[in-house]
Amino acid sequence: MKVPVRSVGFIVLAIAMGTGFASECPVTEPGRYEFQNDALRVVLPSDKRFVFSADSAGFIDQHGALGIKVGWERKIQGQLDITGRRLDGEAPKLRAWIPDGYADTGFQSSYVLFPKPGCWEIVASVGSHQLVFVVAVELNGPGPSWRLRGPDRGWRETGG
Repeated sequence: MKVPVRSVGFIVLAIAMGTGFASECPVTEPGRYEFQNDALRVVLPSDKRFVFSADSAGFIDQHGALGIKVGWERKIQGQLDITGRRLDGEAPKLRAWIPDGYADTGFQSSYVLFPKPGCWEIVASVGSHQLVFVVAVELNGPGPSWRLRGPDRGWRETGG
């Protein structure tokens, strides 16, 4: 089911993925490193990509997915859901781990898990409102040394 997307701006960026360069990726151009609409706000990396390397933030889960902590602001009341898909090749769907214990609005943390490097469209929603953006995901070498086996108790998994 296609849902209309509001106010998505794009730039073109070639990304390195350890074994060469990926095809062009229509990475979302955030305003001052953030992207938002009437329902949600997220702060994106300044270069519009998540880089996973030995000295970077992030982790690898028990299935080999690349995970990173992402903070959100819910401007309206409701539960945050996060899904996504790879735009430049085949891959399982993006997953997210979202902890309980936050208020119905305001800040909400999450871990976003990318099954493979590449060009990813992320769809975050609260109720019927969606925020859609595109990021590049790069894996350099073996990636981060931090490993997580799964979400903690009190966390729910979305996507996949």
